[in-house]
Amino acid sequence: MTQPAFIIVGRVRKAHGIRGEVVVETITDAPDAIFASGRRVFAGTATGDLAPTRQELHVSSVRPFNDGYLVGFAEVPDRTAAERWRGRYLLLPRGEVAPPADDEVYIHELVGMRVELVDGQAVGTVEETYELPQGLAIDVRREAPRDQETVLLSYDERTIASVDREARVIVVTPPDGLLE
Repeated sequence: MTQPAFIIVGRVRKAHGIRGEVVVETITDAPDAIFASGRRVFAGTATGDLAPTRQELHVSSVRPFNDGYLVGFAEVPDRTAAERWRGRYLLLPRGEVAPPADDEVYIHELVGMRVELVDGQAVGTVEETYELPQGLAIDVRREAPRDQETVLLSYDERTIASVDREARVIVVTPPDGLLE
């Protein structure tokens, strides 16, 4: 698997107020460092690719807000401009982001991973990830003969037993009856 040049570090949820601030959901273990005044991030996609515009955004103000941050960018002067950023992803070059720990994985790495039960029985392959209000979920394309079906699994400590980045395998403990 080739390493992407950019890593997703946040997502713009919505505009806030009239001065161009946006609510940012952080997707990083170091949000205070990444979203500090004077830092820059890049506009990107959910797959971690740069947006076609290759636009840089420079943090001009930041403060905690609910489970994220209110961020002002120099390039986003008012609410009208901020509204255009809703749902957009924010990226940093790979070299500017600390690598994940041995028991961690980048969200973009989940797609394509094999999913198995604790006993080794194949469940399927991760087809997509979703950021839901209750947290991250993975959409798993089932193995044959049920390969026309997908199952949505919460990506949390109750459901995910382990993740092996090198082998590209996720071991799951889904709720009883979910896979039947």
